[in-house]
Amino acid sequence: MKTSKSLKIFILEDDTWYGTMLEHFLSLNPDYSVKRFETAKEFYNSMHENPDVITLDYNLPDTNGEQVLKKIKAVAPDTKVIVISGQEDISTAIKLLKSGAFDYLVKDEDTNDRLWNALQHLDEIKGLKNEVENLRGELKKQYDFSKTILGQSDAIKKIFSLIEKAAQTNITVSITGETGTGKELAAKAIHYNSNRAKQPFVAINVTAIPKDLLESELFGHEKGAFTGASEKRTGKFEEANKGTIFLDEIGEMDIHLQAKLLRVVQEREITKIGGNTVIPIDVRIIVATHLNLQEQVKSGLFRQDLYYRLLGLPIELPPLKNRGNDILILAKQFIKTFCEENKMPVKSLSVDAQKKLTAYHFPGNVRELKSLIELASVMADGDSIEEKDIMIETADNFNNLLTKEISLKEYEQKIIQYFLDKYDSDVLLVAKKLDIGKSTIYKMIKDGDVKTK
Repeated sequence: MKTSKSLKIFILEDDTWYGTMLEHFLSLNPDYSVKRFETAKEFYNSMHENPDVITLDYNLPDTNGEQVLKKIKAVAPDTKVIVISGQEDISTAIKLLKSGAFDYLVKDEDTNDRLWNALQHLDEIKGLKNEVENLRGELKKQYDFSKTILGQSDAIKKIFSLIEKAAQTNITVSITGETGTGKELAAKAIHYNSNRAKQPFVAINVTAIPKDLLESELFGHEKGAFTGASEKRTGKFEEANKGTIFLDEIGEMDIHLQAKLLRVVQEREITKIGGNTVIPIDVRIIVATHLNLQEQVKSGLFRQDLYYRLLGLPIELPPLKNRGNDILILAKQFIKTFCEENKMPVKSLSVDAQKKLTAYHFPGNVRELKSLIELASVMADGDSIEEKDIMIETADNFNNLLTKEISLKEYEQKIIQYFLDKYDSDVLLVAKKLDIGKSTIYKMIKDGDVKTK
């Protein structure tokens, strides 16, 4: 049984004895699938089987190795060709290598060993490629936005639709939304569901790089371009060639660097700092910001021409507080993921804990929810996360109080509950702080309107 990394090898050799010897020798490796041909015609008829490697005799009765190599490269450019010749002609070898041959071997007593080494090297290359493809496949599954960006609210369904439209083209995408809403996650979902999924996704946070180093980080520099440039550097745009570059917090970019970015966006080419060579690039650009770029343009902090170049398909991610029951969908998924990763029994979320989560306004959005849930999973004593395990800052709850349309009595209950929690259920102290009778609080405790610890 062949392994997943098995090499399919075709031998094109008109010398029956030599071809049979090669076939036998290579078949000693159980991971190699070997097939032999003596004429170019029968070889061409089997090219649809997509061999990984072809050993090619340079001198054939019906053609020559150079012509066969050209045809192979025309129909199967990724197939590796090792030319085996009976003559040591350096000029011919160089010509064939320039035409795409992987190696050129002369028929002598060492041919088998050199061929074996070359094939082992190709086997390793194929194994690495398969590993990369598998990883990319896993990434694509990971960023299946219908499974990664969870939710059933109308607001998030609209985002799904826009991500799907963006993934079908190479249009520039501008993602806006509050901090923690998942802008990079949306960018990755677009990339890994597009025709660039097998190419690099390169992310850079504009605010994380000092202004005087950002140009070099984006476009690269030549050795000696400035003090400290001790070696040549490849920039992020060049790294992302054929793939996607994600520029997070683009609204914070220095106005002078914006002019250089504009040229890159328009011309699709870069020049390293200190260099003269123009490097063409094929990069899909996705930008993100929590700022209002239109206001930045009006304030003179962001170039209007660059704004219109980057606007492309705008996607505005909704804050978590506007996503309704998505809060609980996300919370339960975060519990499951965290518990499984830490080999803990998956915990449930009590009704009171759910109420506490849905009553909160989440200024930190999904990122904050994830942190709260992970902490709650650790703090929970039993198999259920209770209200007390949700460590929401009480002050935040109180600030959120006025956003709810509730009765005056309910406001009174929440205010008293806030102070009871704050002062460790000290009724006398709470009564003094609020300037109300302690009997009022005791009655509310008795009636179940408020709780003590």
